[in-house]
Amino acid sequence: MNKFLLHDPKLLLYGFLIIFFANYGQTFFIALFNEDIKEIYNLSDGEFGTIYAVSTILSSLLLINFAKLIDFIDLKIYSFLITLGLLLPCLGIYFFPDDIFFLFVIIFGLRFFGQGSMHHAGITSMTRYFGKDRGKAISIGNMGGMIGVMILPILIVYLKSYLSFKQIWLLTSFSIILLLPILFFTLSNHNVRQTKFKKSINKEQSKTWSTLQLIKDKKFLLYLPLTTSFAFIGTGLMFHQIFIFSQKGWTFEMLGTGFIFLGAFSIIGLLIGGPLIDILNPKKAILFLLLPIFIGIIILVIFENFYFLIIYMSLFGLNLGISAPFVGSLWAELFGLESLGTVKALFHAISVLASALSPVIFGFIIDWGFGIGIIGSISLIMIIISSLLPVFIDINE
Repeated sequence: MNKFLLHDPKLLLYGFLIIFFANYGQTFFIALFNEDIKEIYNLSDGEFGTIYAVSTILSSLLLINFAKLIDFIDLKIYSFLITLGLLLPCLGIYFFPDDIFFLFVIIFGLRFFGQGSMHHAGITSMTRYFGKDRGKAISIGNMGGMIGVMILPILIVYLKSYLSFKQIWLLTSFSIILLLPILFFTLSNHNVRQTKFKKSINKEQSKTWSTLQLIKDKKFLLYLPLTTSFAFIGTGLMFHQIFIFSQKGWTFEMLGTGFIFLGAFSIIGLLIGGPLIDILNPKKAILFLLLPIFIGIIILVIFENFYFLIIYMSLFGLNLGISAPFVGSLWAELFGLESLGTVKALFHAISVLASALSPVIFGFIIDWGFGIGIIGSISLIMIIISSLLPVFIDINE
């Protein structure tokens, strides 16, 4: 492990930081301000879910062509562009007037540059440049995201006692400005790294894939439901977490406590999942990807005691942790490394699309008077079907 950590510590720091700051565009972070946003714009759960979904769908469609630029341009330039892109909507929340159009633009920017481009850049870099240790590298990078999940909700709950909704977002803008010079430092020797990578890939790994070829490829389509189900289910549950928790009788303060366990177990999932996927067959290991959240949803639906909140959030975090190294290694195994940015751009765009649909679908389920029972049932059925597809359908048919 020491040899791995010392191999390229600057790039590991890059992955950790860029994925940490991508949290500003993640659903769990935006959802912490749901009540503020709905109050300012006088929106229902379904209406805000619709705005969120439309802006996220648009970002996912544009991401397909934008994110694959990481295969063709210098990582320093790409990282500067997407980090600047995240800075603008964060500033926009503070300066823009309270208008629905600007809300749409801001949500689009947060989702496209944060949840989309920055997270994609971190995962692609960790997968591409660490060879057989890619599982461990993905885990280190994603640990930045998981630590953000663990500490940012607690920080926001604390800041809300002293600062307004807009002032908190101004602080996020300042933190992004501080990130920029650090990213340039971590990528200062990237030309040397890229040259070594080009020399190291073999013929199979160097095969190039276009977006159209991937869409037609049976392997990609077969594993797609399994690898994107958590994005759909997890985003929907996280986006409407305030409603779900209030229905269970849990408080906002309990939510903050739950995120501590979610973050801690996501890190445990990363620490287990990274080394594990480096020694397992990714195509077989991926079949068990959704087991933790499957158990967690059953617990969420049935039980109401606060201790079961802790168990649910812990299982959610565990699934979040193992997902990144398992899914990242699967695509590298199936499609090689040369076009990895293109593969992951398409996958990430579809994942973002899935994450866009669940807030509006779950939101209208809530508006129609249903609750966690129906939402949980839909989620469990999705998990069962998507996990069985690769078992019963032969890839080589």
